[in-house]
Amino acid sequence: MMSGVQLMNKLVVTAALLLSLFAMPAVVYADEVVVPQRLVQDATEKMLQSLKDNKEQLAEDSSIIYGLVQEIIMPNFDFDKMSKLALGKNWRKASAEQRVRFTEEFRLLLVRTYSTAMLEYSDEKIKFIPFRGNVAKKKVKVKMEILQAGGPSIPMALSMYLNKENAWKVYDVKIDGISLVTNYRSTFAKQIRIDGMDKLIERLASRNEKVKT
Repeated sequence: MMSGVQLMNKLVVTAALLLSLFAMPAVVYADEVVVPQRLVQDATEKMLQSLKDNKEQLAEDSSIIYGLVQEIIMPNFDFDKMSKLALGKNWRKASAEQRVRFTEEFRLLLVRTYSTAMLEYSDEKIKFIPFRGNVAKKKVKVKMEILQAGGPSIPMALSMYLNKENAWKVYDVKIDGISLVTNYRSTFAKQIRIDGMDKLIERLASRNEKVKT
């Protein structure tokens, strides 16, 4: 199991690879999986255009990237579901107020981690794997391989589901078989066991504030 530092490093890599996914051109699949793919593509085109339009501003103030990511990319993620999965059984034990605070700090953590990785993106390429799932179950995994120059390919998968509003949302990411949500759940469970839920939330808030400043 990863340490906290290793997990954060993995998240940065994950975010960078996700950016490469969002930067890919259209890919043709069976009709039923076009919708989630199109969602990713449309968000990507808007994000890349925003980066282009704000190039000079970003050069002067890189923190602008946070707002762009939060506005364009992050609506494709279900942070409530991700927060619930990341806390596991501790979600049921948390108060309504703790759940709200945790979800907000967890969302900010992912936004800032993703934004930082976007600024460091190094143009990895991706090969999509033919879809094998069942869209009727309202859950899909978009599988792919990250192609590294001079290195082995890395398997990656986006777990997406169709919510009650008929919108496809990402709720987990796996890189080389390692789940973002599962790793966070292990780390958070340990911290909660030692110091409690409120302390975990305070640490997340402190980390987010440091990145902000």
